[in-house]
Amino acid sequence: MLTESQSFSCPWCGEPNWVELEPGDLGQTVIQDCAVCCRAIEIFLPDEPDQPVRIVADQD
Repeated sequence: MLTESQSFSCPWCGEPNWVELEPGDLGQTVIQDCAVCCRAIEIFLPDEPDQPVRIVADQD
């Protein structure tokens, strides 16, 4: 299975971002910095490839 990209809006600045989904990452939580404002974003990857990612602003 190939990697798949999903887009999401940054919870801090609202700008579009992308996260790469790999088969082994499904069901995991990752931290990724916004490509625009550089603030940390907690991303809950779906258990199934067809589900959307769930985004939480990391309040650290």
